[in-house]
Amino acid sequence: MRLLLIADTHVPKRARDLPAEVWAAVDEADVVIHAGDWVEPELLDRLQSRARRLVACWGNNDGAELRRRLPERADVVLGGLRFTVVHETGAATGREARMAREYPDTDVLVFGHSHIPWDTVAKTGLRLLNPGSPTDRRRQPYCTYTTATVHAGALTDVRLHRLHRDE
Repeated sequence: MRLLLIADTHVPKRARDLPAEVWAAVDEADVVIHAGDWVEPELLDRLQSRARRLVACWGNNDGAELRRRLPERADVVLGGLRFTVVHETGAATGREARMAREYPDTDVLVFGHSHIPWDTVAKTGLRLLNPGSPTDRRRQPYCTYTTATVHAGALTDVRLHRLHRDE
């Protein structure tokens, strides 16, 4: 099962649209995971119509309509792995231990908010992934997104993709 992880798209505030490379990844993915900060519901509509399956939550920059249509926390089992999708996880310091306590029944926690890519594993085995942002790099050198594969109950081939400015 092929996964695409994105967050903090901020369309149309930070970009008019997702980069073409990300749309191509949407078309290739079996599941698209979006960890909030859509800003406007039009991108949600487009992803819902184009993605084979969408798992998503709202973020702190999302208004009433997005909050009405999306959960604050999305939980799903994909290929035998338990995923939780949230927008915010708080400070980076102590994140693994804090999230392991908060999500003891989750195998993979996908989050956003910081626009900073993150890939770590807590002592409990909880995998924490932040794909960064495909449209707003902030202080990062690149805009980013993540792809991964779920195979035989394991998360494999986790890859952070860098987008070049002209995309």
